[in-house]
Amino acid sequence: MIRPLTIPRGSFDLAGLLHLPDDADAGRPLAAVVLSTPGSSVKEQIGANYATRLAARGIAALVFDPAYQGESGGTPRDLEDPYRRGEDISFAIDALQQVPEIDPGRIGVLGICAGGGYAVHTARTDHRIRAVGTVVAGNMGESWRSAAFAPDGPAAALDRLAAERTREVRTGRLDRLNWLPDTAEDAVAAGVTDIDNTQAIEYYRTPRGGHPRSTNRRLARSDALLIGYDAFHLVDRLLTQPLQVIVAGRRGVTMSYEAGMTLWAMAPNPIDLMVIEGAGHYEMYDVPEYVDQAVDRLADFYREHLRAIT
Repeated sequence: MIRPLTIPRGSFDLAGLLHLPDDADAGRPLAAVVLSTPGSSVKEQIGANYATRLAARGIAALVFDPAYQGESGGTPRDLEDPYRRGEDISFAIDALQQVPEIDPGRIGVLGICAGGGYAVHTARTDHRIRAVGTVVAGNMGESWRSAAFAPDGPAAALDRLAAERTREVRTGRLDRLNWLPDTAEDAVAAGVTDIDNTQAIEYYRTPRGGHPRSTNRRLARSDALLIGYDAFHLVDRLLTQPLQVIVAGRRGVTMSYEAGMTLWAMAPNPIDLMVIEGAGHYEMYDVPEYVDQAVDRLADFYREHLRAIT
Protein backbone atom coordinates (compact mmCIF):
# COMPACT_ATOMS: atom_id res chain seq x y z
CA MET A 1 0.00 0.00 0.00
CA ILE A 2 1.48 3.34 -1.09
CA ARG A 3 0.07 6.64 0.11
CA PRO A 4 1.11 10.15 -0.98
CA LEU A 5 2.39 12.24 1.93
CA THR A 6 2.88 16.00 1.80
CA ILE A 7 5.85 17.13 3.91
CA PRO A 8 5.68 20.80 4.96
CA ARG A 9 9.07 22.48 4.70
CA GLY A 10 8.74 26.14 5.57
CA SER A 11 7.65 28.12 2.52
CA PHE A 12 7.16 25.05 0.33
CA ASP A 13 6.38 21.33 0.56
CA LEU A 14 8.23 18.13 -0.19
CA ALA A 15 6.47 15.34 -2.10
CA GLY A 16 6.61 11.96 -0.38
CA LEU A 17 5.30 8.44 -0.81
CA LEU A 18 4.64 6.41 2.31
CA HIS A 19 4.97 2.66 1.74
CA LEU A 20 2.87 0.79 4.30
CA PRO A 21 2.63 -2.94 5.05
CA ASP A 22 -0.58 -4.56 3.84
CA ASP A 23 -1.70 -5.09 7.44
CA ALA A 24 -1.14 -1.43 8.41
CA ASP A 25 -4.77 -1.12 9.55
CA ALA A 26 -4.35 -3.82 12.17
CA GLY A 27 -4.39 -1.19 14.92
CA ARG A 28 -0.85 -1.39 16.24
CA PRO A 29 1.50 1.53 15.54
CA LEU A 30 4.29 0.72 13.12
CA ALA A 31 8.01 1.28 13.14
CA ALA A 32 9.04 3.42 10.19
CA VAL A 33 12.14 4.31 8.21
CA VAL A 34 12.81 7.54 6.32
CA LEU A 35 14.82 6.97 3.16
CA SER A 36 17.52 9.38 2.02
CA THR A 37 18.21 8.68 -1.64
CA PRO A 38 21.20 9.16 -3.97
CA GLY A 39 22.08 12.46 -5.56
CA SER A 40 20.07 13.11 -8.76
CA SER A 41 17.47 10.43 -7.98
CA VAL A 42 13.75 10.85 -7.34
CA LYS A 43 11.46 8.92 -5.03
CA GLU A 44 10.25 6.54 -7.73
CA GLN A 45 13.74 5.13 -8.34
CA ILE A 46 16.20 3.59 -5.85
CA GLY A 47 14.27 4.65 -2.79
CA ALA A 48 11.15 2.91 -4.04
CA ASN A 49 13.08 -0.33 -4.59
CA TYR A 50 14.04 -0.38 -0.92
CA ALA A 51 10.81 1.07 0.47
CA THR A 52 8.56 -1.52 -1.16
CA ARG A 53 10.74 -4.32 0.19
CA LEU A 54 10.82 -2.90 3.72
CA ALA A 55 7.03 -2.54 3.70
CA ALA A 56 6.69 -6.15 2.55
CA ARG A 57 8.70 -7.09 5.65
CA GLY A 58 6.39 -5.15 7.98
CA ILE A 59 8.27 -1.84 8.27
CA ALA A 60 6.73 1.40 6.98
CA ALA A 61 9.05 3.38 4.72
CA LEU A 62 8.83 7.01 3.61
CA VAL A 63 10.65 8.09 0.46
CA PHE A 64 10.53 11.65 -0.82
CA ASP A 65 11.93 14.01 -3.43
CA PRO A 66 14.56 16.38 -2.04
CA ALA A 67 13.89 20.09 -1.97
CA TYR A 68 14.42 21.75 -5.37
CA GLN A 69 14.08 18.43 -7.19
CA GLY A 70 11.41 16.06 -8.52
CA GLU A 71 7.87 16.91 -7.44
CA SER A 72 9.03 18.82 -4.36
CA GLY A 73 8.95 22.60 -4.22
CA GLY A 74 11.72 25.12 -3.95
CA THR A 75 13.76 27.27 -6.28
CA PRO A 76 16.23 27.37 -7.88
CA ARG A 77 15.58 23.95 -9.38
CA ASP A 78 18.26 21.25 -9.46
CA LEU A 79 20.06 22.58 -6.38
CA GLU A 80 22.01 19.88 -4.53
CA ASP A 81 22.66 21.43 -1.13
CA PRO A 82 23.97 18.78 1.29
CA TYR A 83 22.91 20.76 4.34
CA ARG A 84 19.36 21.18 3.11
CA ARG A 85 19.28 17.53 2.08
CA GLY A 86 19.86 16.78 5.75
CA GLU A 87 17.16 19.21 6.83
CA ASP A 88 14.78 17.45 4.43
CA ILE A 89 15.15 14.29 6.50
CA SER A 90 14.19 16.08 9.69
CA PHE A 91 11.17 17.68 8.01
CA ALA A 92 10.17 14.21 6.77
CA ILE A 93 10.32 12.93 10.35
CA ASP A 94 8.14 15.86 11.47
CA ALA A 95 5.48 14.79 8.96
CA LEU A 96 5.83 11.08 9.66
CA GLN A 97 5.28 11.60 13.38
CA GLN A 98 1.81 12.96 12.54
CA VAL A 99 0.72 9.82 10.66
CA PRO A 100 -1.71 7.79 12.81
CA GLU A 101 -0.32 4.40 11.79
CA ILE A 102 3.25 5.34 12.80
CA ASP A 103 4.75 5.10 16.26
CA PRO A 104 6.55 8.48 16.57
CA GLY A 105 9.12 6.97 18.91
CA ARG A 106 10.16 4.19 16.51
CA ILE A 107 11.64 5.98 13.51
CA GLY A 108 14.89 5.11 11.79
CA VAL A 109 16.67 6.28 8.67
CA LEU A 110 18.13 4.51 5.65
CA GLY A 111 20.60 6.34 3.44
CA ILE A 112 21.76 5.10 0.04
CA CYS A 113 24.83 6.42 -1.83
CA ALA A 114 25.04 10.20 -1.26
CA GLY A 115 21.88 9.84 0.83
CA GLY A 116 23.85 7.61 3.18
CA GLY A 117 26.15 10.49 4.04
CA TYR A 118 23.20 12.85 4.37
CA ALA A 119 21.41 10.40 6.68
CA VAL A 120 24.45 9.98 8.92
CA HIS A 121 25.07 13.72 9.09
CA THR A 122 21.45 14.32 10.10
CA ALA A 123 21.27 11.51 12.64
CA ARG A 124 24.19 13.01 14.57
CA THR A 125 22.02 15.88 15.75
CA ASP A 126 18.44 14.63 15.24
CA HIS A 127 18.19 11.96 17.91
CA ARG A 128 14.56 11.27 17.12
CA ILE A 129 16.28 8.89 14.70
CA ARG A 130 16.68 5.71 16.72
CA ALA A 131 18.56 3.54 14.22
CA VAL A 132 20.73 4.35 11.19
CA GLY A 133 21.14 2.09 8.17
CA THR A 134 23.36 2.79 5.16
CA VAL A 135 23.79 1.08 1.78
CA VAL A 136 26.86 2.01 -0.32
CA ALA A 137 27.01 5.28 1.60
CA GLY A 138 29.16 8.06 0.21
CA ASN A 139 30.75 11.14 1.71
CA MET A 140 30.02 13.71 -0.99
CA GLY A 141 32.53 16.15 0.43
CA GLU A 142 35.39 13.67 0.11
CA SER A 143 34.29 12.87 -3.44
CA TRP A 144 34.11 16.52 -4.51
CA ARG A 145 37.49 17.30 -2.94
CA SER A 146 39.12 14.38 -4.75
CA ALA A 147 41.23 14.60 -7.89
CA ALA A 148 38.34 13.22 -9.94
CA PHE A 149 36.27 16.37 -9.32
CA ALA A 150 38.95 18.88 -8.33
CA PRO A 151 42.07 17.91 -10.33
CA ASP A 152 43.91 21.08 -9.32
CA GLY A 153 42.84 20.79 -5.70
CA PRO A 154 39.68 21.92 -3.87
CA ALA A 155 40.88 25.47 -3.23
CA ALA A 156 41.47 26.02 -6.95
CA ALA A 157 38.05 24.54 -7.67
CA LEU A 158 36.47 27.00 -5.23
CA ASP A 159 38.27 29.90 -6.94
CA ARG A 160 36.83 28.79 -10.28
CA LEU A 161 33.34 28.35 -8.82
CA ALA A 162 33.51 31.82 -7.26
CA ALA A 163 34.27 33.35 -10.64
CA GLU A 164 31.46 31.37 -12.25
CA ARG A 165 28.95 32.49 -9.64
CA THR A 166 29.96 36.11 -10.18
CA ARG A 167 29.27 35.62 -13.88
CA GLU A 168 25.91 34.04 -13.07
CA VAL A 169 24.93 37.06 -11.01
CA ARG A 170 25.92 39.43 -13.80
CA THR A 171 24.16 37.52 -16.57
CA GLY A 172 21.18 36.20 -14.60
CA ARG A 173 21.77 32.75 -16.10
CA LEU A 174 22.30 29.80 -13.75
CA ASP A 175 24.63 27.13 -15.07
CA ARG A 176 23.72 23.47 -14.79
CA LEU A 177 26.07 20.49 -14.95
CA ASN A 178 25.47 16.85 -15.83
CA TRP A 179 25.65 14.30 -13.05
CA LEU A 180 26.43 11.73 -15.75
CA PRO A 181 26.80 11.65 -19.53
CA ASP A 182 23.31 11.56 -20.98
CA THR A 183 23.98 8.48 -23.12
CA ALA A 184 26.46 5.64 -23.39
CA GLU A 185 27.70 7.24 -26.61
CA ASP A 186 28.35 10.53 -24.81
CA ALA A 187 30.29 8.63 -22.16
CA VAL A 188 32.55 6.93 -24.70
CA ALA A 189 33.15 10.24 -26.46
CA ALA A 190 34.19 11.75 -23.14
CA GLY A 191 36.50 8.82 -22.36
CA VAL A 192 34.28 7.55 -19.52
CA THR A 193 34.58 3.77 -19.69
CA ASP A 194 35.01 2.50 -16.12
CA ILE A 195 32.46 -0.05 -14.94
CA ASP A 196 30.90 2.11 -12.22
CA ASN A 197 30.07 5.06 -14.45
CA THR A 198 28.97 2.68 -17.20
CA GLN A 199 26.56 0.97 -14.80
CA ALA A 200 25.33 4.34 -13.49
CA ILE A 201 24.42 5.38 -17.05
CA GLU A 202 22.77 2.00 -17.64
CA TYR A 203 20.60 2.61 -14.59
CA TYR A 204 19.78 6.32 -14.71
CA ARG A 205 19.79 7.04 -18.43
CA THR A 206 17.85 4.05 -19.81
CA PRO A 207 14.32 2.69 -19.24
CA ARG A 208 15.80 0.32 -16.66
CA GLY A 209 15.83 2.98 -13.95
CA GLY A 210 15.37 6.34 -15.62
CA HIS A 211 12.52 8.64 -14.66
CA PRO A 212 11.27 11.82 -16.40
CA ARG A 213 11.69 13.89 -13.23
CA SER A 214 15.28 12.76 -12.70
CA THR A 215 16.86 15.57 -14.73
CA ASN A 216 20.52 14.45 -14.57
CA ARG A 217 21.36 18.11 -13.90
CA ARG A 218 22.61 19.98 -10.85
CA LEU A 219 23.18 23.67 -10.41
CA ALA A 220 26.87 24.49 -10.73
CA ARG A 221 26.72 26.48 -7.51
CA SER A 222 25.95 23.23 -5.69
CA ASP A 223 29.57 22.18 -6.11
CA ALA A 224 31.00 24.79 -3.74
CA LEU A 225 28.66 23.54 -1.02
CA LEU A 226 29.66 19.94 -1.67
CA ILE A 227 33.39 20.72 -1.57
CA GLY A 228 33.02 22.19 1.92
CA TYR A 229 30.85 19.38 3.27
CA ASP A 230 31.93 16.49 5.47
CA ALA A 231 29.18 13.93 6.00
CA PHE A 232 31.06 12.23 8.83
CA HIS A 233 32.10 15.29 10.84
CA LEU A 234 31.74 14.59 14.59
CA VAL A 235 30.31 11.11 13.96
CA ASP A 236 32.68 9.73 16.60
CA ARG A 237 31.13 12.00 19.22
CA LEU A 238 27.49 12.45 18.20
CA LEU A 239 26.26 9.39 16.26
CA THR A 240 25.31 7.31 19.28
CA GLN A 241 22.46 5.42 17.58
CA PRO A 242 22.87 1.80 16.43
CA LEU A 243 24.46 1.69 12.98
CA GLN A 244 24.14 -0.82 10.13
CA VAL A 245 26.66 -0.48 7.28
CA ILE A 246 26.21 -2.34 3.98
CA VAL A 247 28.79 -2.03 1.22
CA ALA A 248 29.21 -3.56 -2.22
CA GLY A 249 32.08 -6.01 -2.37
CA ARG A 250 33.46 -4.82 -5.70
CA ARG A 251 35.38 -1.61 -5.14
CA GLY A 252 35.28 1.14 -7.71
CA VAL A 253 35.53 4.82 -8.49
CA THR A 254 32.58 5.78 -6.26
CA MET A 255 34.76 4.99 -3.21
CA SER A 256 31.62 3.91 -1.32
CA TYR A 257 33.39 0.80 0.00
CA GLU A 258 36.07 2.98 1.54
CA ALA A 259 33.50 5.47 2.87
CA GLY A 260 31.51 2.68 4.48
CA MET A 261 34.58 1.29 6.18
CA THR A 262 35.56 4.75 7.41
CA LEU A 263 32.09 5.25 8.86
CA TRP A 264 32.20 1.82 10.48
CA ALA A 265 35.53 2.61 12.14
CA MET A 266 34.37 6.02 13.39
CA ALA A 267 30.94 5.16 14.77
CA PRO A 268 30.53 4.79 18.55
CA ASN A 269 27.77 2.16 18.23
CA PRO A 270 28.36 0.03 15.12
CA ILE A 271 26.10 -3.02 15.16
CA ASP A 272 26.55 -4.87 11.88
CA LEU A 273 28.79 -4.63 8.82
CA MET A 274 27.71 -6.47 5.67
CA VAL A 275 29.79 -6.82 2.51
CA ILE A 276 27.70 -8.02 -0.43
CA GLU A 277 30.19 -9.99 -2.45
CA GLY A 278 30.05 -9.71 -6.22
CA ALA A 279 28.00 -6.53 -6.20
CA GLY A 280 29.09 -3.18 -7.57
CA HIS A 281 27.87 0.16 -6.27
CA TYR A 282 25.12 0.69 -8.84
CA GLU A 283 24.05 -2.95 -8.79
CA MET A 284 22.92 -2.24 -5.21
CA TYR A 285 20.25 0.05 -6.68
CA ASP A 286 17.99 -2.51 -8.32
CA VAL A 287 19.53 -5.96 -8.89
CA PRO A 288 17.19 -8.24 -6.89
CA GLU A 289 19.93 -10.70 -5.90
CA TYR A 290 21.78 -7.92 -4.09
CA VAL A 291 18.97 -5.63 -2.97
CA ASP A 292 17.09 -8.50 -1.33
CA GLN A 293 20.18 -9.50 0.64
CA ALA A 294 20.56 -5.94 1.87
CA VAL A 295 16.89 -5.49 2.80
CA ASP A 296 16.74 -8.81 4.66
CA ARG A 297 19.65 -7.65 6.82
CA LEU A 298 18.22 -4.16 7.23
CA ALA A 299 14.80 -5.48 8.23
CA ASP A 300 16.36 -7.58 11.00
CA PHE A 301 18.36 -4.56 12.14
CA TYR A 302 15.33 -2.27 12.27
CA ARG A 303 13.13 -4.86 13.99
CA GLU A 304 15.73 -5.15 16.74
CA HIS A 305 16.50 -1.49 17.20
CA LEU A 306 13.08 0.05 16.50
CA ARG A 307 11.27 -2.15 18.98
CA ALA A 308 8.49 -0.65 21.04
CA ILE A 309 9.72 0.80 24.33
CA THR A 310 7.99 -0.94 27.21
